[in-house]
Amino acid sequence: MNKHEQYRLKQLGEYPFARLRKLLEGLTANPDLALIDAGAGEPRLPLPSFVQPTLDAHLSGFSKYPSTTGNDFLRESIASWLMRRFNLKHIDAQSQVLSANGTREALFAAAHALINPNADEKPWVMMPNPMYQIYLGAAITAGGKPYLQPCTAATGFAPDIDGIGDDIWSDTALVYVCSPSNPTGWVADEAYYTKLLNLAEKFDFYVLADECYSEIYYAEKPIGLLEVAQNMGNSEYKRCLVMNSLSKRSALPGLRSGLIAGDAALIRQFSKLRSYTGPATPLPLQHVAAAAWNDEDHVQEHLKVYRDSLDAFFAVYGGDIPAGSFFVWLPVDDDESFVKRAYAEQGVKLLPGRYLGAEDDWGVNAGSGFVRAALVDGAAKAGELASRLKDMAC
Repeated sequence: MNKHEQYRLKQLGEYPFARLRKLLEGLTANPDLALIDAGAGEPRLPLPSFVQPTLDAHLSGFSKYPSTTGNDFLRESIASWLMRRFNLKHIDAQSQVLSANGTREALFAAAHALINPNADEKPWVMMPNPMYQIYLGAAITAGGKPYLQPCTAATGFAPDIDGIGDDIWSDTALVYVCSPSNPTGWVADEAYYTKLLNLAEKFDFYVLADECYSEIYYAEKPIGLLEVAQNMGNSEYKRCLVMNSLSKRSALPGLRSGLIAGDAALIRQFSKLRSYTGPATPLPLQHVAAAAWNDEDHVQEHLKVYRDSLDAFFAVYGGDIPAGSFFVWLPVDDDESFVKRAYAEQGVKLLPGRYLGAEDDWGVNAGSGFVRAALVDGAAKAGELASRLKDMAC
């Protein structure tokens, strides 16, 4: 590791959940109440019925080396799902789709595949603020320069692209978009993606869409980046990469299986990087993943649970239901103090919003003054969570 790489690593703070553990050190959750862990976005739903029999049928695959790109049957199931879900006329399983061990790896490694850290031009890596912290870590360790797009109540929690000058766009390497958003629940519409893709065409940068929560929404099914690109006549998905995962869609976070899809030239570049650094998914798990992409019944069952949970929470707590994801993003006076009180007084684990944000050049962290709660335990727990949090304000 050279000194530049060491310096980049030193720029990274502790990961949000490590910070949360430190924040709660020495505190005891209220022993009179059952703990509600709403801190992590970990779905806690029953395994889909096909998981065990599919795994049992392919156990012999543990004796074989899998492909780092994903074996053909998995990539074909992913391509078929993308076409069904996003109304795509075509996406080629061989040249425009890769498998990944979850999207954390994919979102992180993509920056390393697409940024030239030795070039003076195009240093900016744009990302929403607050954000999934992998974007920030990826930008810094790849040698890029994070450009924080504030997502505030004033913008409807949309990343601001209207207030950015041409000088910044011309020096932008790539833009991370998260829709539906972790943590705010904002969802990109076709107009937003169209505007961003027109900018990408004009200024020659890449758009990376984190669509992990695409199947978790309250009312309107979210549109996808590739779908918008196709609608604009960009049927080869130039400059576009999307990442999605079975962690949220199928409530299988332990499977560690996701997808990367889009521009064939970028897929080739990313595939080359993964051949050196990307872990290959074991074949039995690839078969489970393919079964998951091919089945929609369990997805609709999960969606009902999440919608019922949102209804139960906001019926008690009040406020507006977010358009997407299973998170609620709640304004508070001081997010760290609120999280400590919620744990000690109400037996509730939350995540301070500042841990999902970063300070801009003016020292402002767009996540401060909010807490994130994950509704991952069903409607009854969601209603109980809302009741306990509301009691804190009384």
